[in-house]
Amino acid sequence: MNKIIALFIAVGVLASAAALASPASDALLAQYKSEGATKFTVEKGKQDWTKEDNGESCSSCHGPDLTKAGQHNKTHKVIEPMSPRVNPQRFTDAKKVEKWFKRNCHDVRGRECTAQEKGDILTFLLAQ
Repeated sequence: MNKIIALFIAVGVLASAAALASPASDALLAQYKSEGATKFTVEKGKQDWTKEDNGESCSSCHGPDLTKAGQHNKTHKVIEPMSPRVNPQRFTDAKKVEKWFKRNCHDVRGRECTAQEKGDILTFLLAQ
């Protein structure tokens, strides 16, 4: 019985992520796969999102609840919610997504994120 419930939950998460995808996010996920990434998962994206490097993680500025605004640790600027459920403009512009991945990965990881990391994180964010 628990396996059936887990299956329904997994299908629900994947369906909700697909429902919030946009042409831009679909194109980015396809691009990341063409760059060598494999299957993207919400779980791995969440791990990457909360992984600390040099005392910071993505959630350090964006906060634990992605339906609410975050705040940049250094500039204290407000960061609009990452959840596409409450911020429908999120992930609709591929250039912006890539710009922020490049900047934020360098800030948090000290390097560019891999195609796999970006795909997993984007999949996680689309499910929020």
